[in-house]
Amino acid sequence: MVVVVPSPTAVGNEKLRAMELPVVDLSAERSEVSKVIVKACEEYGFFKVVNHGVPQDVILKLEEQALRFFSLPLSEKQRAGPADPLGYGCKNIGFNGDTGEVEYLTLNTNPLSIAQRSTTISNNPSKFSSAVNGYVEAVRELACELLDLTAEGLLVSDRSLFTRLIRDVDSDSILRLNHYPPIQVDSNDRDSSPSSYANSKVGFGAHSDPQILTLLRSNDVGGLQISIEDGVWIPVPPDPTAFWVNAMTNGRLVSVRHRALTYSRKSRMSMAFFGAPPLQARIAAPPEMVAPNRLSLYRPFTWAEYKKTAYSLRLEDTRLDLFMACKEEY
Repeated sequence: MVVVVPSPTAVGNEKLRAMELPVVDLSAERSEVSKVIVKACEEYGFFKVVNHGVPQDVILKLEEQALRFFSLPLSEKQRAGPADPLGYGCKNIGFNGDTGEVEYLTLNTNPLSIAQRSTTISNNPSKFSSAVNGYVEAVRELACELLDLTAEGLLVSDRSLFTRLIRDVDSDSILRLNHYPPIQVDSNDRDSSPSSYANSKVGFGAHSDPQILTLLRSNDVGGLQISIEDGVWIPVPPDPTAFWVNAMTNGRLVSVRHRALTYSRKSRMSMAFFGAPPLQARIAAPPEMVAPNRLSLYRPFTWAEYKKTAYSLRLEDTRLDLFMACKEEY
């Protein structure tokens, strides 16, 4: 478990809480790992994965390319935007008024799409494409391993049920590179240490991810927080060698609410892989998740329907409730 000790200062009237966060070690015995994953997702909707097999040089190559892009003058970065939702965005998040102290680059994980986008992102498009494709390939394999283990832990008979959705050639999986610039603070401020929350700002507002699974990796700067209780936030310690994961299915595994704050004199960089199915894929609870005393919470829908709904709402809005099964369907 990861032991978290929060800063004594919270944002506004919110509370910070020390919490042990679950750690999944993929080098451990497989049957035990699958149980730990399911338990972590049921209790937190979130866990840290170590010994994940993603080569460090693959991670660093993409981080180098991303930092090179974000260090460009704004006018050059804007050639890759505006985010629609793919492309470069700065402070504006989505289409419904959400903002934050963040700039980001969102890419579809299809190699052809990456190649096309790279021409507006880098003066060396092939090098940028290579770094992105190498990273996507590695984290997709990790995502599939975690989803297979999740299926095993849930006793789903078709162990590849989830992984087929993101391995599909038409998968709508996304890679988003986030850059949180440092906050300028008064050097005489007693709370101006790199880890102080006193001068914090919201980088990316509270939300839950709509995709099947998210793999998040960041540099050594903190800022990520999760909430498993209203008004209470758990700071997540940075670890550049690990990934943080959340997944969901039929209300049993719930995607955790999280946010990113900027409160450091050092910039924070994160890379998020969002594993998603093809647009026309039909989403429904696996048969093993449904029983006479445990009915499906949601009506079947396509990923395109759900995605359209997600993009029509604010970050903090609850999306899945709009797909709840009607009582007469029970």
